Amino acid sequence: MTPVTPATPLVSVILAVRNGDRYLATALDSVLASDYRPLEVVVVDGQSSDRTAEIAQSYAEVRYVRQTQLGIANAYNLGIASAQGDFIAFISHDDRWEPHKLSTQMRYLLAHSNVQYTVCQFRYFLESGCSIPRGFKPDLLDQDLVGRIMETLVARKSVFQSVGLFNEAYQLAEDVDWYARAKDLQIPMAVIPEVLLHKRVHDHNSSSNAQVSNQALLQALRQSIQRQRQQS
Repeated sequence: MTPVTPATPLVSVILAVRNGDRYLATALDSVLASDYRPLEVVVVDGQSSDRTAEIAQSYAEVRYVRQTQLGIANAYNLGIASAQGDFIAFISHDDRWEPHKLSTQMRYLLAHSNVQYTVCQFRYFLESGCSIPRGFKPDLLDQDLVGRIMETLVARKSVFQSVGLFNEAYQLAEDVDWYARAKDLQIPMAVIPEVLLHKRVHDHNSSSNAQVSNQALLQALRQSIQRQRQQS
């Protein structure tokens, strides 16, 4: 285990999932292999009908929460409300962390008290036996990308009081909207220039619906422009 400071704060890792039994154990194992402690894992289950609940509850380190509503934004908000840590991190059920992801980002946050959240670089990888989903750009594979996405985020829990929670009106791009609001509020942040997350590309990615995703992105952009006009 890599020490961060003599007294390391608790980090709550939120994993929102619905019918994700195919990859869930791999994602959880990557979190629990983290060299940072203490951490808690909150699995928010969107009423899965597969083995998701069974797998999540088989881990003694996991706190299992079942959604009564649906939607990824609601799942994130429920996870934040359930979190006991002073810092919040996120992972998707089909992604993998590097073992030092959390310690690297937490070390930066603890050394820079003004910084409210960090993101890191990530890489996409194509699941063996799967074709590239419609709407996904193949040239994004095997590149080091800066990720303003949920899975790269490690934040002080207090930032969600400043920026607000996730807008549950969004079916997709709830993360784009949140990051836009944080940017418009000029919340101090930092990018860690290292690949700490690996995002799996497969034929069941929830964000592969290009038309719905583009509409949500445009909506988030329009709302950001309106906020900036109101501030000027």
